[in-house]
Amino acid sequence: MPQHHPLQPAAPWVEMVATDADWDVADPGLLRTIYAQLVWIRAFEQYVLELAGAGLVHGPAHSSIGQEGGAVGSVLALTSEDSVNGSHRGHHQFLAKALHHVEPKGMDPLAPPSPEARDVLLRTLAEICGLDRGWSHGRGGSMHLQWKEAGAMGTNAIVGGGVPQAAGFAFAHQRSGTDAVAVTYFGDGAANIGSTLESMNLAGAWSLPVCFFVENNQYAVSTSVAEATADPRLSGRGAGFGLASWRVDGMDPLAVHLAMTEAVEHMRRGRGATVVEVDTYRFFHQNGGFAGSAFGYRDKAEEQAWRERDPLVTTAAQLQRLGLMTPEETERAAAQAREVMEQVGSELLEPVPGGKPGQRRIKEQEWPDPTWVDVGVRGDLGEFDDAPVVAPDGFAVDVEETRFIDAVAAVMGRRMETDPGVVVMGEDVHRLNGGTNGATRGLADRFPGRVLGTPISENAFTGLACGVALDGRFTPVVEFMYADFMWVAADQLFNQVAKARHMYGGENGVPLVLRSKVAMGTGYGSQHSMDPAGILATSAGWRIVAPSTPYDYVGLMNSALRCQDPVVVLEHVDLYTSTGPGPVDDLDYCLPVGKAAVRRAGTDVTILTYLGMVPYVLEAVEEFGQVDAEVIDLRWLDRASIDWDTIEASLTRTNQLLIAEQGAVGTSYGGWLADEIHRRFFDLLDAPVRRVTGAEASPSISRVLERAAIAQKDEVIAELAEIARY
Repeated sequence: MPQHHPLQPAAPWVEMVATDADWDVADPGLLRTIYAQLVWIRAFEQYVLELAGAGLVHGPAHSSIGQEGGAVGSVLALTSEDSVNGSHRGHHQFLAKALHHVEPKGMDPLAPPSPEARDVLLRTLAEICGLDRGWSHGRGGSMHLQWKEAGAMGTNAIVGGGVPQAAGFAFAHQRSGTDAVAVTYFGDGAANIGSTLESMNLAGAWSLPVCFFVENNQYAVSTSVAEATADPRLSGRGAGFGLASWRVDGMDPLAVHLAMTEAVEHMRRGRGATVVEVDTYRFFHQNGGFAGSAFGYRDKAEEQAWRERDPLVTTAAQLQRLGLMTPEETERAAAQAREVMEQVGSELLEPVPGGKPGQRRIKEQEWPDPTWVDVGVRGDLGEFDDAPVVAPDGFAVDVEETRFIDAVAAVMGRRMETDPGVVVMGEDVHRLNGGTNGATRGLADRFPGRVLGTPISENAFTGLACGVALDGRFTPVVEFMYADFMWVAADQLFNQVAKARHMYGGENGVPLVLRSKVAMGTGYGSQHSMDPAGILATSAGWRIVAPSTPYDYVGLMNSALRCQDPVVVLEHVDLYTSTGPGPVDDLDYCLPVGKAAVRRAGTDVTILTYLGMVPYVLEAVEEFGQVDAEVIDLRWLDRASIDWDTIEASLTRTNQLLIAEQGAVGTSYGGWLADEIHRRFFDLLDAPVRRVTGAEASPSISRVLERAAIAQKDEVIAELAEIARY
């Protein structure tokens, strides 16, 4: 018979319960602060629901009423240097962190709020209402609250979307040599999201000081936690990744505080990531002021049982038992908070002229200026004011014949040498003599601990890099082994990295560089061969560079690493083994953002191309010989960085345009570019814009079918022949 040996998790997993004896010995100042925060957050949330019911909150109002105990109890174990982020239901977490920042010595429930605390309430309310006085000038609203000064790094509307970023905040704290920690708040629904589980694994593997704080409020909208998972004790996820984990009653703020204090001490002592699960309950539906029973997915008896454990009621009872407050004082504290919220609201609202009694509207002067709509999608490039930017044409430094892949490793090594904040991460980048293609050759040995091989978890390490960039102390360089893997990390790339600057008010940079390989023609098939330029160009926020020579790669990578916007650097396998002019010994120059290169002058037609298609186009023009084509290497592909001046000057001479790219027609970069050129330069064109693209299908494994699916020299020659006919 086989033997069975019971296994135990490698990390502790405990349930903590606070007793009256714990309340008896707790610091009275702490208990009064807990109650004060509970009262202010509850009054704030009730006021938000009132405004939402009157139609004064545009969009959702995800109330945290009932869940305040978890946020307050946990935040009071932190300092302003610690970072937190949260989910769409994050008012309570944000307010707890912000109030603790402005009142680090504690709050008294009977005292009026300090001017700083009152300002927190005002600016948070303004943000939820979408007003200019808000933290992000109204762009974030209820679901995107950020105040970096307080360590509140941003709540997030994508379920689980902000979790990897918290690992990035923890990474930055750890790398900076501080004992600060990060906490990411999420619900039971996010506990099943891939990015959450990937992040737990990565944080465990790298021993990051991040706490995965699960607010298990029993329902993901209307689906109960028991329906969604076999074990509703969600802290069990931590044991699976070797993370010390606590489970605690989230309706008891002191119990939460005690558990969180232990978790924070664990992280500050360098013992790695933690999980804290609090069992709690939202008194209202997913959104708005109705109970869940009104929608039929829970009953009134269940709701009543949880309401009897309301953290405000139970905390008030303990304070009264201990003689710290009387029943009249707890009532007075709540009444004062409601009164102050009315006063705060009056700064943003006014009566509707001729309206019904009590009817209000937003004051006109509180709205943001509509012309500000696109400001902050990306930065103003002021970071290049003192950069060694060279002329876009010719060679500003001595050059020699250089292998493309050697330039990739050389410039990264130079930047890591001069900037200790640059860290590189990706799958296998630390091994195989420089990753799968040699792009990081020699760097792991030269810079120990700064070239990090990651688990196969693109969402996690891309989101971690986003968090590092938002923190601002380091510049992460992420490598994707193949561009197709962008789809695996699509949430982090498009919902998080691309939108973060604009969504949170446009003032803070997101200095992140993503290197990604285009591998058409290598036989790797449909899931390893895409050109992502067309997809990336539709996502406001990303800058995109596509170097085609070693000289350009060095100058463009230097610009990408200096830029305070996220930049994708596309690389093509066809170019890796090619040779061309590259710098002899100067690896510090920057090529200007938004400047193309004229690779060949001509008068008959302008050809716009990029990346690995550039040499095919140049070969085609020379081989065909019947059309005098001007070939422009775009270099920068994002909408904000296209060199419209060079394109216009060329079209003024040629009056014809051909866009040549390798990739599939469905995700074509040239599609939107042709549309834009027709709109901008219609009067200069003697014919519609012509295009060379790949086929509709993704490249196949078969050599013959792969070649049929992509564009190269022959397809350009065929189009030039058509041009020559007319």
